[in-house]
Amino acid sequence: MTSDHDALKHAASKEAALCTIVGIDGSFSRRCGAQLSVGRDGSLAGDMADNCLNEELANQAQAAMETGEAKLLRYGAGSPFIDFRLPCGAGLDIWIDPAPHRGALAHCVAELESRRATALDLAVNTAALSSEEKRPTLISKRAYIPSPRLIILGTGSECAALLGLAQAQGLTAEWREAGQGLALGQPPADLAVDAWTAILLLFHDHEWEHTLLEWALGTPAFFIGAQGGAPARQTRHERLLASGHSEADLSRIRSPIGLIPRARDAGVLALSAMAEVIAAHEALHPHR
Repeated sequence: MTSDHDALKHAASKEAALCTIVGIDGSFSRRCGAQLSVGRDGSLAGDMADNCLNEELANQAQAAMETGEAKLLRYGAGSPFIDFRLPCGAGLDIWIDPAPHRGALAHCVAELESRRATALDLAVNTAALSSEEKRPTLISKRAYIPSPRLIILGTGSECAALLGLAQAQGLTAEWREAGQGLALGQPPADLAVDAWTAILLLFHDHEWEHTLLEWALGTPAFFIGAQGGAPARQTRHERLLASGHSEADLSRIRSPIGLIPRARDAGVLALSAMAEVIAAHEALHPHR
């Protein structure tokens, strides 16, 4: 789960204000839509990348909860807060809602837990800004997508390393290997795949791949990857074409897998593959 999902759950579960970056001028280390939830009890969830900014927003949110008035504040470049600076030089527009709709928050949480994309209406009020200050790029809805889920098919230490890495990141991952949930020439049974699932084939014995790739291509998985050298990739491609798959279908298969060329260590391959999966998932985010 991401820090933004943490903020969403926190705000849905207790009396809390919700701070959202609704506009960014320049470069910042969080995306537009990043959120921080501030409980009336002083608890925090989420992260705006800068501890000083987190503390400033916590104070502003507490004050907003006292008055019940939402605020649209500017920090960094162009900010009226001359005693508060962002080292990155960016300008941030942050909407502080002291009483976000708990029902809407709970709905978003439930949708994400059911692995469906969802969105929260922020009800940003720009009426207080002059026409010169109005920024048409401010977001009015905060979109959320489910976290990536990994299905690992294969054998060996690479699979174990990838599973451990995914679990360390708090991601849902499942490993099926030969004789344990996988049978040669048969698609895997009882594996649910949604548009936020990555399927990775890590086999040294490539005869396992054909049926599994045909199955994977019939799913909405956002990422399908398979390891293998050039001869294995060529044979795989020819067999799938002969089975009736188009070049467009086969373009979904990423191979060789991973961002690090020619990884020769199980841990390096796992890290390389995980980085490619996360990069593909990030590219799907509406607020990228």
